Amino acid sequence: MSPRCRTVKISRRSLQVLFTGLLMGNSLVRSASAQMNADVTIHLTVRAADGKSRIPSANAPVVVWLSPLGADGETDLTVKPGTGRSFQMVQKDKMFQPHLLVVPTGSLVGFPNRDPFFHNVFSLFNGRRFDLGLYETGATHSVPFNREGVSYIFCNIHPEMGAVILSVATPYFAVAAQASAQLHHVPPGTYLLKVWAEDAAEASLEKASRRIKVGQGNTDAGAVDIALQPPQQHTDKFGKPYARHPEGSPY
Repeated sequence: MSPRCRTVKISRRSLQVLFTGLLMGNSLVRSASAQMNADVTIHLTVRAADGKSRIPSANAPVVVWLSPLGADGETDLTVKPGTGRSFQMVQKDKMFQPHLLVVPTGSLVGFPNRDPFFHNVFSLFNGRRFDLGLYETGATHSVPFNREGVSYIFCNIHPEMGAVILSVATPYFAVAAQASAQLHHVPPGTYLLKVWAEDAAEASLEKASRRIKVGQGNTDAGAVDIALQPPQQHTDKFGKPYARHPEGSPY
C-alpha cells in the first residue's frame, strides 16, 4: 500500500518571510566577505632624470596594480579583470584625450576622430600592436586589448600626438596623482605588486615589482621609488623621422 501524499498549504505571507530570510542571508554573506577585504596603501616617490624627487601629480601620475597569485606562485587566471568593457581615447585638437588610459584586459578602446582633418593612429610597441590607417573626421576605429601590457599610442601624421594605454589583467589597480596610492576592497591573498610611470627606467620598474601579502583589514605595502629617464623621441610607423607637411595640407 503506497503512502498517502499530504498537501501542505503555504500562505503568501509565509513565502514572503521565506524569501526575505534568504535575501537577508545572502546579504549577510556578501557583507561578511566585503568586511574581510582590505584597503592596500603604497607610498610613492618619483626621481626625475636630474635626480630631484617629486610626488606623482595629475600631469605625471603613477599606475599601481596587484596581480593575484595562485598557490603555485603564478598569476591566478581565475580572477576576471572585467572583460567586455568599452572605453574611448578621443583625437581632438591634435591631442589624444585622455593622455593616459588604464583598462582591464578584454576591453575595447575606440579612437574617434573629432578633428577636421585625417589621423592615423598606430602602436608598434610591447603592448598592443596595431595600425588603424588614415581615417577622416567623425569616424571611429576600435581596438581590443586582450592581454596585459603598455601600448604607446601615436599618430603617423602629427608627431606631437602621443598617449599611453595600459592594459592590466586584474581588477585591483589605481592611478595615483599624490604621494600614495590606495587600492580598495582587495581580498586577502598573495599578489604581485607592479607599478608604471611614463618615462620610467625599465630597471626601476622591475625593482619596484614584488610580492605582497594582503590580510584582513588595511594593509601597508611599503614604499616604491621610481627613477625616470629623459624622454625619448619617437619615429613614424615606418621607423623614420616625421615628414613636414606643406602649407594648405589637409593634414
